[in-house]
Amino acid sequence: MQLVSQPGIMRSLPTSIHPKLPSFLPVFFLFLSTSYAHNILLRGSSLSVEDDSDILISPDKTFSCGFYGMGQNAYWFSIWFTNSRDRTVVWMANRDRPANGRGSRVSLRRDGAMVLTDVDGSIIWETNTTSTDARMAELLDTGNLVIKGPGDKILWQSFDSPTNTLLPNQLFTKSTNLISRLHGGSYATGYYSFFFDNDNVLRLKYDGPDISSIYWPIPYLDVFQNGRTNYNSSRIAVYDEMGHFVSSDRLQFIASDIGMSRIRRRLTMDYDGNLRLYSLNNDTGLWVTSWEALSQLCNVHGVCGRYAICVNTPEPKCSCPPGYEITEPGNWNKGCKPLFNETLFQSQRVKFVELPHVDYYGFDLNYIQFSSIDSCRDLCLGDYRCKAFSYRLTGLRSCYTKNELFNGYQSPGFEGKIYLKLPVTVETSQPIILNGTDPICQSDGSEIVIGSPSMYNISTKRMRWVYLYAFASAIGFIELLFVVSGWWFLFRKHGVPALAEDGYHEDRNKRPTMDLVVQALLECQY
Repeated sequence: MQLVSQPGIMRSLPTSIHPKLPSFLPVFFLFLSTSYAHNILLRGSSLSVEDDSDILISPDKTFSCGFYGMGQNAYWFSIWFTNSRDRTVVWMANRDRPANGRGSRVSLRRDGAMVLTDVDGSIIWETNTTSTDARMAELLDTGNLVIKGPGDKILWQSFDSPTNTLLPNQLFTKSTNLISRLHGGSYATGYYSFFFDNDNVLRLKYDGPDISSIYWPIPYLDVFQNGRTNYNSSRIAVYDEMGHFVSSDRLQFIASDIGMSRIRRRLTMDYDGNLRLYSLNNDTGLWVTSWEALSQLCNVHGVCGRYAICVNTPEPKCSCPPGYEITEPGNWNKGCKPLFNETLFQSQRVKFVELPHVDYYGFDLNYIQFSSIDSCRDLCLGDYRCKAFSYRLTGLRSCYTKNELFNGYQSPGFEGKIYLKLPVTVETSQPIILNGTDPICQSDGSEIVIGSPSMYNISTKRMRWVYLYAFASAIGFIELLFVVSGWWFLFRKHGVPALAEDGYHEDRNKRPTMDLVVQALLECQY
């Protein structure tokens, strides 16, 4: 065994020292490993997935580069922050094709290419530096992994192909973008991206299984109303160590802790669809948000999927409208599905269900100003493609008929209403109350196994049902105590009767939900 020293960590690692070698050699190797952390991979050398000490560490020890594992047998060739508590990844070579935990290797071949090979020798990833004079790969203090040729000429660099994170002084250009992870338990390519659009403007986009739409900057405002310009075609952006971001489209923002140069920062396209600038707390190893593009996540498109409605409480929650139910419980990306036969819907009698303070952005069949609500309803009624219409009494009395229902949200500050077209046979109740659930099911504890689980005697059924049921029971018991004691006292204190005069329980559907009360209070702050 050998000891490897990292900042704040001493750990033992297996070595491959032959037992017949002279006894002083292990001590010599120990001295080398503890006194020198290499940041260079020479031509003809390699890093093995099976050797935890096979990593590159930047000279200032901020970044590490090597095989990053998740679960039992999934590894990615990655760069991460050495001193963050969760070893936060900033770059991956093979995000959509993890390597095997045995036999995989990253090599700087003699032909000049850096190659990631799997256990069977197949190439998972490689650079475009074949037939070059590449001498070495080097991990810099900036977090940039570079392949250098004669005279330290950079032949390839990881900064040119970011994953979901931009580091200080890393140029962001028209040929690069940041793409989110799929979810908290996966490093695979997700649905959200940060990029320069064809009109030279930085934007955030949702590109999901069903739709693709821009949601930032505010999509219904033009470029100049959003404080941008599309006249500069250079399409370049960057931010410095102090936390000041500037872009050719005039987007600028600063970190809340701007000016503190010793803080490690990262700009990340998160899997919830928000773009955030983070600062690392050196004492705790945890990240603090110092800027974010969107203050309310219900403004992110695709959060709740097709037909679903997002409600800020203040965290986003998803609900299905009347006549619909969640498609896949626990996965709001797939949205809701109708409780009626859509094929037969056109031949049935229909009704319109009113949803106050609700709108679905985009997918308008018609837009008419100075329309009466009756005219708007008749327009939707006479069009088999129309699934709902939006009407706003204030201002221009605008009418929007909808052929698809995506990007739904509820906001007390929105003065319009959605009128949902449903078969008359679908039962609905009034008033409509949207009590949602969390839109993202995080599965950080799941195991990822490459190949057959029997290869390494790994069980794939390790769900801790005992803990799951215990947790659910505890939450249910706490909620019951809260309802029985706290709410009864609160209602009586403020003169709200717990029972109606006729002895029966009053209709709880007539009470505003706590989610709506909290949401209204939050929106009053802006």
